[in-house]
Amino acid sequence: MHEEITGIILAGGRATRMGGEDKGLVQVAGMPLYQYVLTRLRPQVGQIAISANRNQARYRESGLAVVSDLTPDFSGPLAGMLAGLKHATTEWVAFVPCDVPDFPATLVDQLWQQKGNALAAYASDGERAHPTLALLHTSLAPQLEEYLARGERKLMLFLDAVGAQQIAFNGQQTAFQNLNTQEDCQHWLQAKGLINE
Repeated sequence: MHEEITGIILAGGRATRMGGEDKGLVQVAGMPLYQYVLTRLRPQVGQIAISANRNQARYRESGLAVVSDLTPDFSGPLAGMLAGLKHATTEWVAFVPCDVPDFPATLVDQLWQQKGNALAAYASDGERAHPTLALLHTSLAPQLEEYLARGERKLMLFLDAVGAQQIAFNGQQTAFQNLNTQEDCQHWLQAKGLINE
């Protein structure tokens, strides 16, 4: 476990593909989706907060701090990342989205070990980048704030601009599966053997 790293669960999106339902709170086998992510993240970091812009009272039931975007316009994961960087009392912050319940159990450790001198690192499955699974140094907050103030929203462009390291988790494609629809959730439960076909 990395005590010196804060974990942030990104649950601030609009979840248009879940019919606008708050994705992190979608019930999957009787448990909100974000709870699966929380269970996976807890052993990897020292403290955790949730980035959410609605239903904050329900997220607070977890006992965790809930941070909302500093900008009111739903400017994507970067807005949640900025809020997380400003909230954290640690130098490093690890981000995971609320809809990737099987992300690697070694995610934070691998990003930490392999980032080199970079101030940011993010995961790839060897084929595709997964920039919302990332580790950022809090000193990047002013740059990120400026980037968003210019109307920029693209996460990959920001990571490239700050020289982020891409860390490959080869052969773990299924670990990065995100559950965007109710159907995805059902398939995931079937694959885990948690429900019958």
